[in-house]
Amino acid sequence: MRAAVEGSVQRGDSPLALRLVNSLAWFWYLRGRHREGHRSLALALGLSGGSSPTTAAWEAGFAMLTGGGTGLRERGRAALGGLGPHDARSRWFLAFAHLHFGDVATGKELNDRALAAFRALGDRWGEAAALSSRAKQATFQGDFATAERSGADSLALFTTLGDGWGRLQASDMLGHLAEINGDYDRAVRLHREGLRTAEGLRLWTDVSYRLSSFGRIALLTGDFARSAEFHERGMRLAAEQANAFAEQFARVGLDLVARRTGEFDRAEAHFRAALAWDRRLHTDYGAPFYGLTLLLAELGFLAEQRGDAESARALHCQGLAAAREMGDPRAIALAQEGLAGAAALAGDFREAAHLLETAGALRASLGTPLPPAERGDVDRISARVRAALGEDALTAAFRESGAAR
Repeated sequence: MRAAVEGSVQRGDSPLALRLVNSLAWFWYLRGRHREGHRSLALALGLSGGSSPTTAAWEAGFAMLTGGGTGLRERGRAALGGLGPHDARSRWFLAFAHLHFGDVATGKELNDRALAAFRALGDRWGEAAALSSRAKQATFQGDFATAERSGADSLALFTTLGDGWGRLQASDMLGHLAEINGDYDRAVRLHREGLRTAEGLRLWTDVSYRLSSFGRIALLTGDFARSAEFHERGMRLAAEQANAFAEQFARVGLDLVARRTGEFDRAEAHFRAALAWDRRLHTDYGAPFYGLTLLLAELGFLAEQRGDAESARALHCQGLAAAREMGDPRAIALAQEGLAGAAALAGDFREAAHLLETAGALRASLGTPLPPAERGDVDRISARVRAALGEDALTAAFRESGAAR
């Protein structure tokens, strides 16, 4: 099929080239051949007379999934111009790609329209896919009830349809939600089922992500050696698939282990390299990439642990700005906790108490207070504030902060 695509391009046979790449696009996506897909789609569109709204949508989506090119968000929006009201699958794929960057506003608009069209058309596969995307969008927004409901409905539909890839997507979202809620047994069970499905279907990029997800859970449960092992396996597999996003996800997991085991120099060097990559994606896409907030928080906590209050504050301020632009309330709370650490290090203990209380109240309002396994940074900062103010004064500071809100 690759030879057929290349031959049609070399002969300038635009109708055949477009028909072939449109037929192969979903195969390229499932098999993780995103770069090959993007290159072939772009070549077909570049031929004289190579105009196809469906191909343009595929090409723009693959560009986002590979991080290939500049102005990615606008390219995605431009591809929408040629789509008709019933081109629901193309619209959903673009929504899926925008959510890949954490662009909730664009992704939600497209996904809602696609979901309505799927339901009107009686397209149950499309409905299940859009519900899975809704679960991801709702997670970014901190609407975990909607995320859980949409993920469960998506999983039920895909199970009825017998679609393994779809079950993978839905179970991954449900596993992530279980992790957020501190239900690690459920998260492991869901990711284990997903791993078996991905290996059975030979979807190696999905296998890489599941291995890294196991690594995240091992990290949260304090098994740092096991966490590193899972992340290293995920990173190697992602590199074999030439998937930079999956590789970065695994590499950042290794860096999370490094900070928590006191390897500060290694963690900082790798976090800064990852941050440079994410900033490039931010520039190329035209909006913050969702990984920015975590990396800025990790670097900020590192600076605080090294006693550099000024750098810690600057990094967490950047993280807070990115989190607010994305509209991610959990990322906002994380940045506020980081700023509390910087304030406490600088001796402004009442400000630190206020920030801790504000972040805790925000998390509580979402129904997702930090589980014990994720409280390491907050507990360290709280202990410093408590040692300076005393328990009674700290309680009073929390009370004053609540009244001010």
